[in-house]
Amino acid sequence: MTAFTPPGPTPQWLFVDMNAYFASCEQQDRPALRGKPVAVVPMQTDSTCAIAASYEAKAKGVKTGTPIYEARRKCPDLICVLARHDVYVDYHHRILAEIVRHTPIHKVWSVDELSSRLTREHQTITGAAALAHRIKAGIRKNVGDHIRCSIGIAPNSFLAKVATDMKKPDGLTVIETATMRDQLAKLHLTDLPGINTAMEKRLWHTGIRSMADLWDTSPKHARRIWGGLEGERFWYNLHGYDVPDRITHRSMIGHSRILDPELRTPDAAYQVARRLTIKAASRLRRMEYYTTRFALSVRVVDGPRWAADMRIAPTQDNFAFMHALKELWDTMMQETGGWRFRKVSVTFHGLKQRGDITPDLFETSSPAIQRQIKRAESVSNVIDSINARYGAEAVRLGVSPKTRAGFVGTKIAFNRVPDMAEFSE
Repeated sequence: MTAFTPPGPTPQWLFVDMNAYFASCEQQDRPALRGKPVAVVPMQTDSTCAIAASYEAKAKGVKTGTPIYEARRKCPDLICVLARHDVYVDYHHRILAEIVRHTPIHKVWSVDELSSRLTREHQTITGAAALAHRIKAGIRKNVGDHIRCSIGIAPNSFLAKVATDMKKPDGLTVIETATMRDQLAKLHLTDLPGINTAMEKRLWHTGIRSMADLWDTSPKHARRIWGGLEGERFWYNLHGYDVPDRITHRSMIGHSRILDPELRTPDAAYQVARRLTIKAASRLRRMEYYTTRFALSVRVVDGPRWAADMRIAPTQDNFAFMHALKELWDTMMQETGGWRFRKVSVTFHGLKQRGDITPDLFETSSPAIQRQIKRAESVSNVIDSINARYGAEAVRLGVSPKTRAGFVGTKIAFNRVPDMAEFSE
């Protein structure tokens, strides 16, 4: 295990966690929603779940993941609003612009979380707390007074994130090196990032049933419990060591969509799959990747999931993807019998940049086929350029499905913030 830097006597990291982010953006953007219980939903049906809830709704027992039919029983005056991911991404960038006025941003973890390694002038409890208050004031003044955040300050970014959850909403918590054990002892095991209910059960089976037990274990024991180096890294993070982030590489690009009830027939679902494929292809070209594998997945209403993928020659061409989609879709229809579908997903795997593609794989033996491939790629790029200039779907391939949300595919994921360009592709 690489030697990690032990915690020093002064705070080193600041973590910002936006409170009830989607719901807060809606209340900021729509004054009529302020002070009212709000649930943000992916579609307007009682069979869906809340993907965010305002604090007024949380006070009535509505939280992320609560089925709407259950949420309405708990909170009869609940207001359900359709998710507007483009609005949340816009606020995200406005928040980043405000925060960098006060401190450098080390990493954006998600649409509502970021961390900052404190500069020397802020590496005292007084200096870090003053910085946190300036950030809060700046967000209220320049982004919106209904956009609130909790800020954590600690020896490392892991504990700073933990600190943000210790006081919500609009909290400020400092975890000090000298009192780390006592402060953390008040928490439950599942209050720590990376420990879910399944991991908690595993810890219980090894005799670790409290934060004090976890703190007092050894790095090697943590490694055995987790079954690898991640357990040892977790132990060092918990004890305030500076543990560098793991370097990751993009492995896939894709889009998925929970289908509106009127889009669940095979024909309509296929049009959604085509639209998702084109959007993913536009992202692929914008990020200068080629793909070597195309995957299709569908979720049947009240039934199983069907999934398959196929190898393709390295490409970023819309027409090659349409051909691959049609082939997989026809196979799926033969195997499923044409059921109604609840969800459709398309994914590109095996991403490569042009310089990583060997000539014998990238080029074909036939000059005529090679010219055809280049023409198809050129047409795809021209479509991207026209749509970027004149708006999404100024030029489109086939019928474009109309959804209640007004867009197809682009949404915020747990650890991915869409580029604003995606909403116009």
